[in-house]
Amino acid sequence: MRKHWQLKRALFAISIASSALAVQPCWAAPFAYSTNEGSGTVSVIDTQLDEVVANFHVGDKPRGGAITPDGKIMYVSDQPHNALVVLDLNKREVIATTKLASSPEGVGISHDGKWVVVANEEDNSVSFVDTATHQEAFKVKMQGKNPEHAEFSPDGKWLYVTAEEGEHVDVVDVAARKSIKLVHVGLRPRGIGFLPDGSRVYVACENSNFVAVLDLNTHEVIETIPVGNRSNGVTVHPGGKKIYITNGGDGTVSVIDSVSNKVTATVPVGKRPWNMAITPDGKKLYVPNGKSNSVSVIDTELDQSIKEVPVGMTPWGVFIH
Repeated sequence: MRKHWQLKRALFAISIASSALAVQPCWAAPFAYSTNEGSGTVSVIDTQLDEVVANFHVGDKPRGGAITPDGKIMYVSDQPHNALVVLDLNKREVIATTKLASSPEGVGISHDGKWVVVANEEDNSVSFVDTATHQEAFKVKMQGKNPEHAEFSPDGKWLYVTAEEGEHVDVVDVAARKSIKLVHVGLRPRGIGFLPDGSRVYVACENSNFVAVLDLNTHEVIETIPVGNRSNGVTVHPGGKKIYITNGGDGTVSVIDSVSNKVTATVPVGKRPWNMAITPDGKKLYVPNGKSNSVSVIDTELDQSIKEVPVGMTPWGVFIH
């Protein structure tokens, strides 16, 4: 009888534990989120398994994205609806939609998590959205034409915005809420990446096939680095030792050593790679391949692609937390 009661109690405990797991999401971290503009979805990749563990619908053409520092909320631009979609990442569902100006694309977030910025291409402006309310607080007009990417400097003082239809980068004084300088870089500037120490900025110039290196103190180009064909995306290693550039025309990623500013490796990936993301520990780089409907996983120690993960149609970017 005693053994029978002990067995029943053990089974009851297992039942309670199973029920708790069933009702309480227990997501491992980090996850990589691929915005798939062709299918109107976000694919969730478990970076431990390098497999898609979920897909959910987000607008009609999700593009740029940013995740709050606490990992709870993700903001995604929905270009056809001129909107910013707000996602609860624990529930994996849309909780709000913010109206924006015409044709929003690149999304950035301040390091303190207070501001989300969205580049509005056809409005030549950048929207500043308050993360406390999910509402637009103000807009800053750009001097350049067709802004695509907008990224904060590490100290939060500056916002760099690439003008896709020109050859320039707008430098926005965040406190003054104004573009204070238009810097000539190269043809069709796209992705932006800052070194962690805030000393330099790397801008991929797609139609010049090079990366412009800017001094953050002077906001001037100090060097250009030849890379692959149609360079577009930029991601900086968390330690600042490497800069990664996607080459959309070649289907490769160029690896730049930040000390020498030389390309030290070229990694083949899928077709039309662009807006990448790297894990917080810097060990894996996730590269969306827009024309392969996949995400390539690169081992950053070996500088080799180790897996290609199928996602939705036409992935635009990957965002990790």
